[in-house]
Amino acid sequence: MSLYSHEISGGAAWSAPVRAGRTITLTALADGANCSALLLGADRVDRLNIPDTLKAQMSARIMAPMVLMSDRGLALASVTASSLDWHDCLGGFGHEAHLERFGPSTYGEDRNDWRRGARTGLVSELTKNGLDERDLHAPINFFSKVAISDDARASMTYVADHAQAGASVTLRTEQDVLVVFCTAPHPLDQGAYAPSPVRVVVDVASAVDQAVDASWTWRDESARALEMSRRVLA
Repeated sequence: MSLYSHEISGGAAWSAPVRAGRTITLTALADGANCSALLLGADRVDRLNIPDTLKAQMSARIMAPMVLMSDRGLALASVTASSLDWHDCLGGFGHEAHLERFGPSTYGEDRNDWRRGARTGLVSELTKNGLDERDLHAPINFFSKVAISDDARASMTYVADHAQAGASVTLRTEQDVLVVFCTAPHPLDQGAYAPSPVRVVVDVASAVDQAVDASWTWRDESARALEMSRRVLA
């Protein structure tokens, strides 16, 4: 039995503190899911740094077994498993402006069907944890893919239905973290407004053997970030 399980409705947001040495598994419960994610260290000093994470690991996407690094180069979490080989980290989070084409929407009128962008959901959850919009940072859009198109500008193109129902990704927390998730649509998604729910399951991670663990052996830079986090926890 898992330690904790929660279903985030489509278009909703959720956050929780998660201790080091846990796994966080996200599972898409419908096709076309998107889950914008923020990660912050428990002391609020460290937060996910997408540019450093990508540059150090020579990638333009998030995939297993990459290490998610903080501003100071510490490992916040490792991607230990994924049914997809691409999770977007370049598209950012959606704003209400991205949903204007669907017409006005308010909680007073639409109740739980109220349409709001990821920024609104993320800021709401940050506020619940004593933070605010100043703590927003570039997110990972789990389950989404943005590719380069063939046009003359080589513009970014959202890949529709990259994730099918049942797609999953698992993170291992390398230090105590605050995770913030929002299942609002990806900002480049031009389809109908139909955000998919995502299940979050938190469990105890297995013991790590650094000699064979995929994240530790992925790259020297990844191992260095993991070692720095290990020293912080010692």
